Amino acid sequence: MPFILENLCGSGIVFPVNSTSSVFSTFLLTGIPGLETQHTWISICFCAMFFISLVGNVTIMTVIWWEQSLHVPMCLFLAMLAASDLGLSLFTYPTMLRIFWLDARELTHSLCFTQMFFIHTFQVFESAVILAMAFDRYVAIFHPLHYTSILTNGIIVRIGLAIFVCTLTVQVPFPILLERLCFCHSNVLSHSYCLHPDIIKLSCSNTRINSILGLFVVLSTTGLDFLLILLSYVLILKTVLSIASHGGRLKALNTCISHLCAVVLFFTPMICLAMLHHFGPRLASHIYTAIANMHFFIPPVMNPIVYVVKTKQIRDKILKLFVKEECGKSHITSVT
Repeated sequence: MPFILENLCGSGIVFPVNSTSSVFSTFLLTGIPGLETQHTWISICFCAMFFISLVGNVTIMTVIWWEQSLHVPMCLFLAMLAASDLGLSLFTYPTMLRIFWLDARELTHSLCFTQMFFIHTFQVFESAVILAMAFDRYVAIFHPLHYTSILTNGIIVRIGLAIFVCTLTVQVPFPILLERLCFCHSNVLSHSYCLHPDIIKLSCSNTRINSILGLFVVLSTTGLDFLLILLSYVLILKTVLSIASHGGRLKALNTCISHLCAVVLFFTPMICLAMLHHFGPRLASHIYTAIANMHFFIPPVMNPIVYVVKTKQIRDKILKLFVKEECGKSHITSVT
């Protein structure tokens, strides 16, 4: 007699009694394939990256929040970028470190879907913020005299709220649609965290709607953002080349270097991974995993470093903050 998994599988898939298939209630995360014996040493590197990401992004957000002089468009967008980087770090690094340290690979469906939701939300949010920063650079170079009147603090807040609302709107359906699926062939994910394409590959239900929605969201958010960023830099380059003096050109381009680094760090691993999957030779699985990890782990670490090094205003305020703390400690010690 067959049994029908109607409660767990909305598609009503029929399995024979003697089938070896089973319905999995949990997922198993994967570390770095082929390097399992090196997990302890690799964890030291990831732990250091996690620490740098936390300290760097929290410091940038704190300094921009407290310093009124940094409440300018570029810094406010940078605070949003730091918030998205911090979110990505908090929802990716811990599960990876659990695998490396404790070999704790199991996640329930609810926890996995929750992690997936936040990872993709912060990913799309960061992409949109990088696009907004490209618009900021375009206005700064194309309309320098009207920069502050065009990008007021009120406009920046509206842009931030619009990005937040739109990001949530496109991401909310994913965990809801995943709840109707059942997973009966395998429960081993390809990464150390839960991603939507990775999850639906394990389902034995009909995932057509999930796949179509996933492709639509990727193309209409990250894909469109990348094209608009390219367009903005074409316009920026055209404007810069129209500047008469060589020094003026270099000064204008120098204001875009930090943002260009953020674009390269965020989009390059994603594009490389897509190109390898579709056109490249078949490589070892740990290479694909490493490239995917770069997309989620490198930007939260490198963005704060790049912006602190390249942005004198922020660097000076951070140094001033630490100098004040040291002076305060010295004063307390001397009084004691």
